[in-house]
Amino acid sequence: MKLDILVFGAHPDDVELSCGGTIAKEISLGKKVGIIDLTRGELGTRGTAEIRDEEADNAGKILGVAIRENLRFRDGFFTNDEEHQLKVIEMIRKYQPEIVIANAIEDRHIDHGKGSKLVSDACFLSGLRKIETQHEGISQETWRPAVVYHYIQWKNLKPDFVVDITGFIDVKVASLMAYKSQFYDPNSTEPVTPIATKNFKESILYRAADLGRLINTEYGEGFTAERHVAVSSLSNLI
Repeated sequence: MKLDILVFGAHPDDVELSCGGTIAKEISLGKKVGIIDLTRGELGTRGTAEIRDEEADNAGKILGVAIRENLRFRDGFFTNDEEHQLKVIEMIRKYQPEIVIANAIEDRHIDHGKGSKLVSDACFLSGLRKIETQHEGISQETWRPAVVYHYIQWKNLKPDFVVDITGFIDVKVASLMAYKSQFYDPNSTEPVTPIATKNFKESILYRAADLGRLINTEYGEGFTAERHVAVSSLSNLI
């Protein structure tokens, strides 16, 4: 299955938190979008890997993604080396996306920056014909995405562009609330984490609203780009 957009996240819920509204909007426009989680988030303080597997599956269905896979890298300990690059390359060549979106280039959690660089490097290497990969015993053709973008996570990085997600904030929030083990629940007996507070839950809306304010819309999601964003006409920037 060829996808238009392939989105990577170091952990289940990274993608929904950072660009769930953008994914829902692109799908509404007829684009085929897939999600690849690098790890199962097994080191997370709350819940278990098995619970998060189920939550990720439910979140993907809410967003309407065409596929969702998990590469089962070691949470907290995966590295940007040949072994991991080849597994990411296999996914890129399998789905041949025009656009790849990856983790924030810099963030509070060490896996986010690592995941960002790993996917970015793999996107470049995937275009080299002397790197051979196979999927289910069949040799793969080379493929290099046209562009690689990075969503913004915990840190308030300066976006290179902001996507208007007005009309899709409810789908974004619903996909996040599928991760019942991870977010604020006053009845939970699990330890409190930075993302399991009432303030963080409320920040999902007010951060999106603030980005929307900056582009004169109701809600937005910000991204950084690895190269200058090109437009065919000034009218595209309106």
